[in-house]
Amino acid sequence: MKETLQHVEQMVDASPVTDVTGTFQRWERLLTELRTEIGARFELARDPSTEDLESYGDPGNGPGGRLAAHTGPEIDWMVHSWIGDPRTGFVNMHLTVWLGPHIRVPHLAVALLLWPEGWFYTDAVPRADLTADAAYFDRYYAPGEAAWLAHREEHPDFTWFTSRAAFIRASLSPTAYCYSFPPTATNLGVVEEILRGRVERWLAWVDGAEAVPPGKRAALAARDLAVRRNIAERDPANVMGVRMFGQETTDRLVRALWGGDRVLPRPSGDLG
Repeated sequence: MKETLQHVEQMVDASPVTDVTGTFQRWERLLTELRTEIGARFELARDPSTEDLESYGDPGNGPGGRLAAHTGPEIDWMVHSWIGDPRTGFVNMHLTVWLGPHIRVPHLAVALLLWPEGWFYTDAVPRADLTADAAYFDRYYAPGEAAWLAHREEHPDFTWFTSRAAFIRASLSPTAYCYSFPPTATNLGVVEEILRGRVERWLAWVDGAEAVPPGKRAALAARDLAVRRNIAERDPANVMGVRMFGQETTDRLVRALWGGDRVLPRPSGDLG
């Protein structure tokens, strides 16, 4: 298994200017499909703090983007976003769903990147210490081990991406997918199959979850927020936002990723 160990900006700077609009549009359709599937399961409302981020920059002519965050009785914070300039070869896309404290199902994380090579990440973000809570590991991570190993063995085009940031490496679960790859039609199909399967499995987890006792929900919600904020603020790819839009706008976008400016209340976990 090959390995990549570079900063995102190094990969971008070392790559030729390439129009990736076609792949970007394909991935937009994919994330919209997954977002629609998730939206059919949950009651969601867009948080007003992201309404003016529906379109920012100058999409179509230069760097731009979109960021929409939603919340609801079962969803603490869901982000569907993209940032970049497809005409010059860089796009970063996200679909992340952070559950409320009523259940302990892992959060869903999906990220897609073009630089102009392809890159994808998907994970079930743990809400427990996996080495201390073996039952949690057995329920949510052990069943995915065979498929995770098979992907490494069967798809030599995919290069494992090792972040140079130790904090980001620490945030990955044992069955996270984090790969760069040539964005051929075959490889894009492999990524799409993995992501659709991950969303389907995650929704099944939600439907089969047991309720968290009310007395434990506040601590779980506090932990969730700390994890989400730390990952958003420490993401090495934030430097690309600064390059395109400056520090002030990037800080605003990072706050939107974790809900720093949210208007709607966080779910209490009490579903009546």
